[in-house]
Amino acid sequence: MPVWTEDEAGPYQAIPQPGPSWQPEGKPACQPHEYIRGGTAKMLTLFHPKTGEVRALPVDASTNAILHPWLKQELSAILASLPALAADSVWQWGHSWSDWGVFEEDARSQGWPPVRLVLVLDNLVGHCSRDLVDWCHQQGIVLLYTPLGGSWLNLCESVQRILVRRALSGQHPQSAEEIKEWLAATVRGWNADPAPFEWGGKRWQRRQRQRERHRLGGSAGYTMRPIRRRWQAKERKVGFVTLHDK
Repeated sequence: MPVWTEDEAGPYQAIPQPGPSWQPEGKPACQPHEYIRGGTAKMLTLFHPKTGEVRALPVDASTNAILHPWLKQELSAILASLPALAADSVWQWGHSWSDWGVFEEDARSQGWPPVRLVLVLDNLVGHCSRDLVDWCHQQGIVLLYTPLGGSWLNLCESVQRILVRRALSGQHPQSAEEIKEWLAATVRGWNADPAPFEWGGKRWQRRQRQRERHRLGGSAGYTMRPIRRRWQAKERKVGFVTLHDK
């Protein structure tokens, strides 16, 4: 079952952006202390975690009048690229509306086709509009909304942070148009060699090992003196002689 995620990133201002940048050694980038705000830009994003593919559109605003037509266009293209459902695959788990909490009789009465795609997005009012929800159901798209405070469940936000950091970190865009150009170029570069995302992957495992190495217990105590590493030799100085403890 194809699973896509959706989110809107931004707004990003056309002002000096914090962060590192590629510069010649000894010649760091200098940002002006006086600048004129050059407007803001946002980015509409669809992300396929299994393949790492990103479909994005940098825009000035993400109102329903802009977001909904773009979503319908991109989702229609994604559905058209999917293989046709075989007769026996309709009965597999996930393709029936009853697997997603909807009575099959109600889905048939509404004329909904078998489920072909799952879309994960947050529960903004614009995402819950009747027009968009009805259109998705008529196309066989299940909408799964993340709970309040659960935006970390949407992997689209993870890839957005990577793309925006690559495009704007340490730079000084002069206008919103320049921001949109940089974001679009970064998305093209990402899709040239996309990285699949998965829950419990190498990134998660590295974080778990980091937590295990620095676990100090349940208290909130701390020390003002650096703690000596266990694998380093302990030294004690007596007068002018250094003694090494075994």
